[in-house]
Amino acid sequence: MSSFETLKDDKSPVRVVLIGAGLMGRKWISVLTASPDVQLVGLVDINLAGAREALREAGIEGVATGTNLTEVAAATSAQAVVNATVPVAHHATNVEALLAGLPVLCEKPLAPTVSEGLSLAATAEVSGQLLMISQSRRYYRNLAHLKQQLPLLGDVGIVTTEFFKAPHFGGFREEMDHVLLVDMAIHAFDVARYLLDQEPTSVYCEEYNPSWSWYAGDAATTALFEFSGGARYMFTGSWCSPGLETSWNGNWRISGALGTASWDGEGPALLELPAQAQPADRADEPGNRQDGEEIAGSLAEFVNALRTGATPASEVHSNVLSLCMVEAAVLSAGKRERIDIEHVLASAYKNALNVETIPAVKATLRAWGSASALLADAPGKGSLPAATGSRAR
Repeated sequence: MSSFETLKDDKSPVRVVLIGAGLMGRKWISVLTASPDVQLVGLVDINLAGAREALREAGIEGVATGTNLTEVAAATSAQAVVNATVPVAHHATNVEALLAGLPVLCEKPLAPTVSEGLSLAATAEVSGQLLMISQSRRYYRNLAHLKQQLPLLGDVGIVTTEFFKAPHFGGFREEMDHVLLVDMAIHAFDVARYLLDQEPTSVYCEEYNPSWSWYAGDAATTALFEFSGGARYMFTGSWCSPGLETSWNGNWRISGALGTASWDGEGPALLELPAQAQPADRADEPGNRQDGEEIAGSLAEFVNALRTGATPASEVHSNVLSLCMVEAAVLSAGKRERIDIEHVLASAYKNALNVETIPAVKATLRAWGSASALLADAPGKGSLPAATGSRAR
């Protein structure tokens, strides 16, 4: 995997164009204008009036607006893009930004499909620019501290997440297929990878819609993943369960050979070690969670990467595997079979090669040989293990 370009000026605020002025875009406007590390210089949306209204509501002046990302970026001498468009637009907008020579911080998910995700990884290589995904729920100090304490549990074999909320979003989410899996569960799946430092190898999933659900698509699911080190991760949740709701991060339980940890998704984690070893109080991971939480944390890591060349945890090549967990879970739920992650990657890679229209990107995809070989080379990753035992194909 090729490295990405860094900024020549590592002191001045990074000049950023935001694309997307919807609900998530307005959250990004607030974070971007509050950060001393960036300057919001442009806002792009197909609804130009909506973009201008979003800036008025935020009390911001002097920000260029337009409907064309490349034109606004050129007019403002932008140095980076934050992509807050709807997921179906992520591939096209990311490709446009990267090939215009602009690094991108993109809202999750990377793309609607793993195939498009692989295309974007190849596009990032061709362009020499950073594509980072804002997996914002990695960015909590209490989560970072929990990860640092996990060695005290010994060999971790079981991780569970319970997620129960009852939001009435209105709009596209209430009409989506696989709404919980596609729109929310990726956060928990990605955090499981972060905590375990392992990669998923298979999943069995069922999804369903309770009789009282106000969603058109299935709003409840249970998924059981096997990970490369032998751990099992179970996610069970619902987006139509009023009463005794969990936090937006869910309730977590982590069981190891020497003890158990639990986290309510908000406060400090609790550890119980029957041998009565006391959890050591460790410093936060350097540069990891001290510069803000949630999307502010994503932004801080993105800027740090642009200035130092450090590869962020959610760089596109690695993040493909979080997206792969979602696609594999959806496939498993539809087939009622256990699905190999390796199978999903291989199928997505073949499709990406078949449909790619940009010659340089297609040549890069072909040069990989396989998706699993590429992802095994992603920073901080070991080889994706071959599947063990009987798996559905």
